[in-house]
Amino acid sequence: MIEPRENSLLISHEEAVRALHGAAIAGRLHHAWLIGGPPGIGKATLAYRFARWLLAGATAADLSVPENLPVSKRIAANTHADLLTIERRFDDKRKKMQSEIVISTVQEVGKFLRLTPGEGGWRVVIVDGAEEMNRNAANGLLKLLEEPPKRAILLLVSHAPGRLLPTIRSRCRSLNLSPLTETDVETLLHHYAPELSGQERAKLAGLSEGSIGAALSLAAEDGIEIAGLVEEALHAPAPLPASRAQAIADRLARSEDGYTVFMNLLRAGLASSVRRAARGGGAQSSLAQRVSLWQEFGRLEREVVGLNLDKRAAVIVALSQLPPDAGSNGS
Repeated sequence: MIEPRENSLLISHEEAVRALHGAAIAGRLHHAWLIGGPPGIGKATLAYRFARWLLAGATAADLSVPENLPVSKRIAANTHADLLTIERRFDDKRKKMQSEIVISTVQEVGKFLRLTPGEGGWRVVIVDGAEEMNRNAANGLLKLLEEPPKRAILLLVSHAPGRLLPTIRSRCRSLNLSPLTETDVETLLHHYAPELSGQERAKLAGLSEGSIGAALSLAAEDGIEIAGLVEEALHAPAPLPASRAQAIADRLARSEDGYTVFMNLLRAGLASSVRRAARGGGAQSSLAQRVSLWQEFGRLEREVVGLNLDKRAAVIVALSQLPPDAGSNGS
């Protein structure tokens, strides 16, 4: 999938675009914006789109900037002197990604903002995954938000704004982005994955819950096939035989992220059935059981991934716990 800094295509989120454009054109651009919403819907793409527009001195109401301009190319290559991105970094000592954004990374913002703008205009900081800041990093950013320099703007991107310090949220203007429509997801899939058939795009859009990021991940991980396995498990009239559960577990093991995709779709299917049952007056005992399973499967997924446990065994355990026809309305 194309990186947000390289992506010039943004679909939907017109209200947020109008808010950013209107504030900038009117000369009332707040120094910090919190762009929130579910994962994979275009939050970071919007942040980079606005940064590109601001640094280019553009005026287009849709915040578009031609891809062939030098500013666009430098942002795509992460070489623009007046743009800094803060996110989790690779830990060279441990040879893996950091689990959080740490204070030393946030301290780069203070150094950056003390510099004279390289091109004489704005300086822009994008904090991608702002909810991943640890306490010290968050407090460090808060100090910068309390005393912002002139012609500097911070764009905080977060799929869990509630996890940020209240004092950080209070110093930002919030833009809450909604999930994409299925039609929008299909349109984006046609652009990013033109090899997919119309039927495949429609199926992935339906599974994506309004996230183009999720749809592309599903496409890369045989999500349509895995969704079929989830449907089989949720709508089986009786618990799956041990041999079939083992076969499903073996199939998922052949895919790097098959386990995670399967568990996410399984939980999404349970949640959907709970919502339908609640609207239709389903039995409370059945609702409670499926809510409990939804929670248990979430815990199981986190433990298996976090502790590197046996994914095959976890799939078999999950399938053994599903009641017959767990994906029904439960009435």
